[in-house]
Amino acid sequence: MKSYSMEIGGKTLTVDIDRVAKQANGAAMMHYGDTTVLSTATASEKPREGIDFFPLSVEFEEKMYSVGKIPGGFNKREGKASENSVLTARVIDRPMRPLFPKDYRNDVTLNNLVLSVDPECRPEIVAMLGSAISTCVSDIPFAGPCAMTQIGLVDGEFVVNPSQKQWDEGDLQLTVASTKEKVIMIEAGANIIPEDKMIEAIYMAHDINQEINAFIEKICAEVGKEKHEYESQAIPEELFDAIKKIVTPEEMEVAVFTDDKQTREANISEITEKLEEAFAENEDYLAVLGEAIYQYQKKTVRKMILKDHKRPDGRELDQIRPLAAEVDLIPRVHGSAMFTRGQTQICNIATLAPLSEAQRIDGLDDNVTTKRYMHHYNFPSYSVGETRPSRGPGRREIGHGALAEKALMPVLPSEEEFPYAIRTVSETFESNGSTSMASTCSSCMSLMATGVPIKAMVAGISCGLVTGETDDDYVLLTDIQGLEDFFGDMDFKVTGTTEGITAIQMDIKIHGLTREIVEGAIQRTREARLFIMDTCMKPAIAEPRKELNEYAPKIESMQIDPEKIGDVVGKSGKTINAIIEETGVKIDITDEGMVSICGIDKEAIDKAKEYIEIITTDFEEGQILEGTVVSIKEFGAFIEFAPGKEGMVHISKIAKERVNHVEDYLTLGDRVKCKCLGKDRMGRISFSIKDAE
Repeated sequence: MKSYSMEIGGKTLTVDIDRVAKQANGAAMMHYGDTTVLSTATASEKPREGIDFFPLSVEFEEKMYSVGKIPGGFNKREGKASENSVLTARVIDRPMRPLFPKDYRNDVTLNNLVLSVDPECRPEIVAMLGSAISTCVSDIPFAGPCAMTQIGLVDGEFVVNPSQKQWDEGDLQLTVASTKEKVIMIEAGANIIPEDKMIEAIYMAHDINQEINAFIEKICAEVGKEKHEYESQAIPEELFDAIKKIVTPEEMEVAVFTDDKQTREANISEITEKLEEAFAENEDYLAVLGEAIYQYQKKTVRKMILKDHKRPDGRELDQIRPLAAEVDLIPRVHGSAMFTRGQTQICNIATLAPLSEAQRIDGLDDNVTTKRYMHHYNFPSYSVGETRPSRGPGRREIGHGALAEKALMPVLPSEEEFPYAIRTVSETFESNGSTSMASTCSSCMSLMATGVPIKAMVAGISCGLVTGETDDDYVLLTDIQGLEDFFGDMDFKVTGTTEGITAIQMDIKIHGLTREIVEGAIQRTREARLFIMDTCMKPAIAEPRKELNEYAPKIESMQIDPEKIGDVVGKSGKTINAIIEETGVKIDITDEGMVSICGIDKEAIDKAKEYIEIITTDFEEGQILEGTVVSIKEFGAFIEFAPGKEGMVHISKIAKERVNHVEDYLTLGDRVKCKCLGKDRMGRISFSIKDAE
């Protein structure tokens, strides 16, 4: 066994090699503080047949024993991956995937098993580093090393690899991955951070990554395995030569350069049929023809963009596709908005509910047990003209939803200002690039249409990239469509307000970006999102509505003495359930005595509030109350002023004249006004009907 250590962010990272999991191609037992993660990399011996992609699988396994918990629910075993596990696996996948050979078809699995968690050392960053190290020391072909660092912002100061509390409560959640020369991945959530401050944080992380990369190189030099040979799945050059004799580059250019996705697909279908007919006798060519046509399209598009600055749909390099926006297109929901950018169209629906309906989270972070704002993203097959059954959200859908959610979190009102749980759902009606950014725009508008008092408008846009042979030979593309995403080198998504950035997600297919490209992309996206807000979103809805949608629940809050909570709840919930049954509202009470009353009808809310005030307030002499006769005795009647709170009216206090029988004046269910007379000689509170007139 070999053990290696280095300091990162004031904490010691220790890597044990050849200690456990020796049958994996590569394994690293990672220790950062008391956080322990076992990271392994394994590859199949042979390539998977019949595929045209690299089959990489990344897993981040959260084990509840790592934080001293037993899983909740009936099944005391960890179930499907949590949303945090999925998002962490995606962040590991995105920088590492481009560093594997493009023609590698062997199955590769990167597994990260969280064994223990120290709240000062987040397991996510440990797993990210562990995946990189276990792959680098393995015999799996990989153009590493690559390193990852997280940066937080607490009280205006950057924090390297922040604790869980600093990560949750700070103004920045930034993850940066780098090779030895360039930035390869950026993921960020930010509390409206100015662009120059974000760039400073990115390159602070990049500099730290260089120290980590040197550390990984040292480990590999001592214990790294020789990379194994593999069967290349590259398309034979002679096939490309044969294709070009049948379909010339000029013909392919005409086929792919159109602003309509369906037209382009029809053109490619014609070319495919033509080539299938030409190679009908050559089974080897037919087996890889689809991938060869894809590569031919890719080379054609990249050449025209890079050399001639010509985009497939004829736009200028910094031109955004036609925009459209509208609100209130769906009746009866709490809020709705649709945002269209070219052939990308998202409809977002917002729903409000009491805070008690916030999402409960059972994870490794004790600080976060509920999530008040939820953004869900759906991507049905019809949005791209395909047919397949819906099997629920996959990792891509979860990732896109989380990005739009992160984009809007900084502008939401606090729970004290707006005591609601909020859910927005983005339905993809049509897709041709950057649906997550369209989701951000439509979500922002639907929240404003609902009447959620967000602090600022948020928009998002994606910037693409096509590179040449040298670092300074590149073209940036504003608002990439699907074709430019597939054939390009970068998808750099940025969301923000007029004042700064709220989220970043940057994916690339090459071995890193120069600082000039990163800064250029951030500047391009700023210009684009301001343009989208000014020319499209603001004309549809410029600010949050002052009143909630008529179908949205209304919530009023009131503070009561915590010692009176039991009075409001009543024995076995009898009192609070009686209020709910009579008024139709929903009532939530915190341990601190904060009461939230939720309902559609304002009168019902006021009635419930009145009941709670009566229950929690001691009777005072002279107080006038209205109640219901609930019991009649020979000596008087009992009046219920609120569920569980009654008072007694003596027979002598019912009417000004003499009353011989209570039943002559009162009947069960009568509503009467009573005046509190204070305490009688025996210390009991008494009431009078005759004195209330």
